[in-house]
Amino acid sequence: MSVMLQMNGIQAINAAMVEAMEADPKVLVLGEDIADPQGGGVTGTMKGLSTRFGEHRVRTTPISEQAIIGAAIGAALGGYKPVAEIMLMNFTTVAMDMIFNHAAKLRFMSGGQSQVPITIRTLTGAGWQTAGQHCDHLEGWFAHAAGIKVIAASSPADMKGLMLSCIQDPDPCLFIETGMTLFSPGEVPADQGPIPLGKAKVAVSGSDITIVTWAAQTIRCMMALQALGEAGISAEIVDLRTISPWDKETVLASAAKTGRVMIAHEAVRDFGPGAEIAATIHEELFGQLKKPVKRLGAPKCAVPFAKVLEDAYLVQPDDIVAAAKALMG
Repeated sequence: MSVMLQMNGIQAINAAMVEAMEADPKVLVLGEDIADPQGGGVTGTMKGLSTRFGEHRVRTTPISEQAIIGAAIGAALGGYKPVAEIMLMNFTTVAMDMIFNHAAKLRFMSGGQSQVPITIRTLTGAGWQTAGQHCDHLEGWFAHAAGIKVIAASSPADMKGLMLSCIQDPDPCLFIETGMTLFSPGEVPADQGPIPLGKAKVAVSGSDITIVTWAAQTIRCMMALQALGEAGISAEIVDLRTISPWDKETVLASAAKTGRVMIAHEAVRDFGPGAEIAATIHEELFGQLKKPVKRLGAPKCAVPFAKVLEDAYLVQPDDIVAAAKALMG
């Protein structure tokens, strides 16, 4: 049996980076303030790496998202495996041209001759009063583009395993982190290796209702379990982990078993990833569903700064319980 280590998400990602950089000298890190003289990143996730591997492999950059992604793409085309940090997910919008029109498309546009094995790490998520320009969940934007994988883990073990897979993947990967997932502790096997991309995890088994979720929203769904149990509802929680490509097989198997499905995500509900998942479930299992699929997401507005408004903006455990009761009713 593997030895289990207690880590939070920050430590798990750092451990993955150490392992990947020790194994392959082609793994580089780029981003604002990521070297040790600048603190190892805004959350300290890259702490110790520049001291251990040198600032030629862990490079603090100017405040220029286009430059970070452009340099990462160029390095990838030259045979390296860059891990590029865009400090906050809203700031990926500054580099959208580089990400969508270059990183995601070069394999197609070169007839498969060029690969862009970059991993873009970015932080987002409401709940920390960082307001409208700092915490939007934009995974739906990236999931809409062919050629890029979108990952959003909820536990330290998954963060380590999925980060290792992203670094080794031959195509661009967007690795989404949140404050809640980075600071939440959990057990990580000492020998935790890569976790396949595109594979969901059944975090909790149940028989009455399937809840499909990811990232920090998985933690909020887990917080609702006690109240769901007290209401006599057996919930199965499917943690998607990879949003694109998403694991249709696992989701459809769970939905067929329970006949009731709720999709809960922190991203805005309108045109959100949950709509694609719901549409697929309805197409594949229409005659087997006991109720139409329910979607929970944020309202179509900027993330509020005021704490009471921010709490109302987020899908909370009470919202999940109320929606589950309605589906059961």
